[in-house]
Amino acid sequence: MRDRRGARIGTVSGLALLAGGTAVAAVAGGAHSIFATILLGLLALGMGHALLVELKRQAQRRSPGGWERADTVNTVLLACWAEAAMILTIIEAGPVPVRVVGGALFGAYAGSCAYFVVERRRTIADRPPSAPAPRRADEEVAPVGSPVVPGL
Repeated sequence: MRDRRGARIGTVSGLALLAGGTAVAAVAGGAHSIFATILLGLLALGMGHALLVELKRQAQRRSPGGWERADTVNTVLLACWAEAAMILTIIEAGPVPVRVVGGALFGAYAGSCAYFVVERRRTIADRPPSAPAPRRADEEVAPVGSPVVPGL
C-alpha cells in the first residue's frame, strides 16, 4: 500500500515477518530433512536481503516533507518486532536452535530499525535547501518607480 507521496506502508513490516518466520521454520524441528532446513535458511537469508534493500530504498527516498507518517510506521513496527523476538526468546522454553534464531532476529530487527532511522535522518539532512516559492498571481507587487526600502 502506498501513501499519497509514494512511500510504501507495510512492505518493510511484511518482509521482516516473512524473513523471521522462515528462519524460525527452518530450525523449529519436526520432520525436516537437512535439505529442507538449508533451503528454508537460504530463503530466510534472501528475504533478509530484500528487507535491507527495501529499508535502504525507503530511507533514501526524496520527499518534500521530511520525516513522514510512513517513516514512523516503519520504525515503530520494526521496534515492535524486535521487542516481540526478544520477549519470545526469553519466555519460550523451546529447543536451543529456536532460541538462538530468536536472539538473532532480535538483533536483526533492532539493527534494521536503527539503520532505517539513521539513514532516513541522513537523507533528510542532506536535502538541498528548498528554492523560494514562486509568487502567486494575486500577490501585490510594488508599482514601478516606487521607492524600495531595503530590509522591509
